[in-house]
Amino acid sequence: MNTDVIRKPAVAGMFYPRSEEALNILLADLMNQTKVKKKYENIFGIVAPHAGYIYSGLTAAYAYNVVRNNKFSTAIIISPSHREFFHGSSIYNGDYFSTPFGLVEIDSKLRKNICHKSKSIFEGEVGHNSEHAVEVHIPFLQFIQPDIKILPIVIGDQRKEFIYELADSISNIYNDKILVIASSDLSHFYSKDIARRLDHQVEERIINFEFDELLTDLNNNACEACGGGAIIALMKAAASLGFTNTDILSKTDSGDFSGDNSSVVGYLSAVIYK
Repeated sequence: MNTDVIRKPAVAGMFYPRSEEALNILLADLMNQTKVKKKYENIFGIVAPHAGYIYSGLTAAYAYNVVRNNKFSTAIIISPSHREFFHGSSIYNGDYFSTPFGLVEIDSKLRKNICHKSKSIFEGEVGHNSEHAVEVHIPFLQFIQPDIKILPIVIGDQRKEFIYELADSISNIYNDKILVIASSDLSHFYSKDIARRLDHQVEERIINFEFDELLTDLNNNACEACGGGAIIALMKAAASLGFTNTDILSKTDSGDFSGDNSSVVGYLSAVIYK
């Protein structure tokens, strides 16, 4: 009797195509449009957005093109919780995530290691049931490396104490076969001009590797990023391991694709490497 616990797609048919064929065609097109000339070898992680593919897929594809030739065994996906509030960070306690491409295995050994060594990171379903900010990255990962495992982490409370403990926990279990992904969009529902100003602040903090300052900016509403905690955790973990080089790969907003610049959502992709 099969007792595997599978997290079924929550946003297939909304954020990305429901059919395997249509999804494959779309991702192939996005990846073909976003080839990067620079070659990166010692990559720790990437920042990528999590909106519908028609809006943020192109920006995300730049990040996945950068890592497509680097063979990782596990991708740690750090996401904010959009629908449920809870303290700490939740790692899905099932066996697989399902997408139109099929099943992707959750790295249960890594999950056990990181939870065992942390006070605020735990196994559970909370935060995962309908969360899109993890799910939308999985088809990209399956497209570039079908056998990759994932460790899906949703942050429920983005206070400093939880973000920094998550960063320290990731750095403690990291090895060079792990890719860390921070899932985040930027400002929401401002005019393009205001969004550009707000999003530029996040961009500058990432470029200058100023994660403490980014946390202060977010707390003071000097900028916005729904996954700001994920970005900060990624950067802090990377810095502790000597990965302090950053390149911004793409920065756009929804108006670039919808034509409506009166109320936009900002997107950014970046790579962190040594």
